[in-house]
Amino acid sequence: MKRNASLFTAMILGGVLFSTSSQAASSGTSNVILAAQATATITITDASLTLSPSATDYTNNYVEAAGASGLRVQVKSNSSTGMILKVKCADASPQIALADLLVRTQTAAGTGGATMSSYTAITASDQNLWSTTAAQNNNLTVTTDVKVQNLNSYDDAAGAGATNYTNTLTYTVVTQ
Repeated sequence: MKRNASLFTAMILGGVLFSTSSQAASSGTSNVILAAQATATITITDASLTLSPSATDYTNNYVEAAGASGLRVQVKSNSSTGMILKVKCADASPQIALADLLVRTQTAAGTGGATMSSYTAITASDQNLWSTTAAQNNNLTVTTDVKVQNLNSYDDAAGAGATNYTNTLTYTVVTQ
């Protein structure tokens, strides 16, 4: 019986040794490549703005919405060279004369960027409103101040209420 137990133990050990010695280790590698491309996104926070001039505004001949009252958009980009936020009024027949519709931003420029910090007449082609030369990975709110001058040039039709004059601003954000 002792001999059978020894033989049995030898067979088990031999099987263990044989099975471990017959398994060869082998390995390899695979590369995971992320082909990141520069993107820029824009979210229009305020889709419209109504300016309702007061008597004082008519005396001053302009009305404006500045700061927290302005139009807000959010921009972000993963471009290491930054982005530019552009604005224009490409209406075929703008109801507010483009020379009377002024825009600016008081939002600080991003790293190495620039802002349109003084009121400038809107045009039918893209104008640089705000920029940065570095990635802006989180949403940044850029506020557009809007001013309409020469108020007395815009008549109110006789009758009830006010006459609305509407222009559409188009924002575009592009990577640099």
